[in-house]
Amino acid sequence: MKKILALLLALPILAWASAGGTPLERAPINLHDRLSLQRGAQVFVNNCLNCHSASVMRYGRLTDLGLTEAQIKENLLFTGEKIGESMVASTNPAISKAAFGVVPPDLSLVGRSRGPDWLYTYMRSFYRDPGSKTGWNNTLFPNVAMPHVLWQQQGEQALQVTERMDPNTGDVKHTQKLVLERAGHLSPVEYDKQVADLVNYLAFMAEPAQADRKMWGILVLFFLAGFFVLALMLKTEYWKDVK
Repeated sequence: MKKILALLLALPILAWASAGGTPLERAPINLHDRLSLQRGAQVFVNNCLNCHSASVMRYGRLTDLGLTEAQIKENLLFTGEKIGESMVASTNPAISKAAFGVVPPDLSLVGRSRGPDWLYTYMRSFYRDPGSKTGWNNTLFPNVAMPHVLWQQQGEQALQVTERMDPNTGDVKHTQKLVLERAGHLSPVEYDKQVADLVNYLAFMAEPAQADRKMWGILVLFFLAGFFVLALMLKTEYWKDVK
């Protein structure tokens, strides 16, 4: 029993280690910010949907973000899709597998499976790696098959590794740091905002009804609290003359 408990406690540490040892950064997402969600949907369709599908998500559901069907057709449908169809990658999966070695995964639920913080850190952790097949690598997901699709916006980062000897133990410690070597079309602040919009949309897409679900959950709790007070008052009134 003690061994099982120790293993359960160690799982978060093992997961962190398998992610490359990079600490996750807090994703500044807000599912009530419709403008951010609309910008994120545009980034997703223009960049991610080239290789990744979101088969559980339909274009028509984007009306929940405040977009009209006319706006969706004009700005987010490019290859003859219909408003009621699912989001399917424009690239043939066989071609993607030949290029990257694997079929790009479906991103419908990635906002829940990976979590916003992981996605936000991941999209900001790419760096140039001439030794990789795509020319890119990632500190959070080492040896990832995916290239950096937003490199023109962010620019090119390089991984700097420094060594320092611990004066007390004599052990050599390695420190990794990403440095922007070539600027992109966006400033670092603007790029971080774009990534936040994208992650915001991915979190929405993973569960479009979650904002309404949480709102109704809060309303139900208030109702139950009010009903409890009324029931308590009724009980007191009913039993006040009983000795």
